[in-house]
Amino acid sequence: MTLSPEELTAMFLSLKVAATAVAFSVPVGVAVACLLSRGRFFGKALLNGIVYLPLIMPPVVTGYLLLLTFGRKGAVGAFLDQWFGLVFSFRWTGAALAAGVMGFPLLVRSIRLSLDNVDRRLEAAASTLGASRPWVFVTVTLPLIVPGIVAGAVLAFAKAMGEFGATITFVSNIPGETQTLASAIYTYTQVPGGEFAAMRLTLVSIVISLGAVIASELLARRLAAGTGAQ
Repeated sequence: MTLSPEELTAMFLSLKVAATAVAFSVPVGVAVACLLSRGRFFGKALLNGIVYLPLIMPPVVTGYLLLLTFGRKGAVGAFLDQWFGLVFSFRWTGAALAAGVMGFPLLVRSIRLSLDNVDRRLEAAASTLGASRPWVFVTVTLPLIVPGIVAGAVLAFAKAMGEFGATITFVSNIPGETQTLASAIYTYTQVPGGEFAAMRLTLVSIVISLGAVIASELLARRLAAGTGAQ
């Protein structure tokens, strides 16, 4: 089961895209999960709906909206291109953005559930000892929700590894630049004699995703056990 240079490129690009998507999504995901779990403000239901939209809408719609927003002529994309030289459309960075958006609901959901299960009495006790809210969050809340963050990050990573619809709509299927495992598999299924290459990449995708989920489960258990011991 030797992978060709093109297949290796698609695999490493997928890993790069997924890792980048998760790295930038986690801080935002923690902030949004805190707002949804603890916040009381007008428009909370709307924010909750927007967060979960990528899970409900067809991925092609999400990709098209990203193209309209972050394309070179989009409101945000034109600004980023003109002032910072940052381009998302038809670049691997755009693939990371699309993958991050598609996996974001899973990340937020996992973190929010962890926040909802935190014993608020522990936070109250820290506050009575004179700790500020940010310090209480860093020293008490954050360690307790780390397993949820890890689980959510791995789910988002697995989702990013398999993302296809939004990615191909937003950044197309350019070999070496935006062709991830999913789009490479699609390409091989459209080429006569490409079935074996498609199967190889399918197995690689399964192994990577399954390995990530298993590793996350083991790590989450260790972190939960360590937190309980404290």
